[in-house]
Amino acid sequence: MYKRILLPLDGSVLAEQALPHAIVQAERCQAELVLLKVLEPLQIHGLVRPSIEWVKKQTTTLAHEYLERVAAKVKEDGIPVQVAVIEGHTPVEIVRFAEANEVDLIVMCTRGHSGFSRWLLGSAADRVVRGASVPVLLVRARKGET
Repeated sequence: MYKRILLPLDGSVLAEQALPHAIVQAERCQAELVLLKVLEPLQIHGLVRPSIEWVKKQTTTLAHEYLERVAAKVKEDGIPVQVAVIEGHTPVEIVRFAEANEVDLIVMCTRGHSGFSRWLLGSAADRVVRGASVPVLLVRARKGET
């Protein structure tokens, strides 16, 4: 059913709670798993251009290393996996990436906001659900679970 599954990760334990769900779907469908890290644009004032570029390069390198560590665990289960690091506003870029890369399913964690904080802060998961043209499997993030 699904050929390509997207799992956005932000480096947090909460976001990684969606990983087992993505793996199960990939195994059932014999699908490829794509791990995505979206880097929000840096807003550093007072640094000269070369310093900003160095910080961006280091941040991108760390993001790739993180995704490669997660990918190595996924590969142990025999699942084909790719990694991607992009820059932009997280929910917008997740939706764009899914459309541009023929993703069939997005699996991601919620952050558990409710009530006023959700209204005030919004939710990346909500925005992805509303903007995506493919199914989105949301996994409720639970504090204290790994």
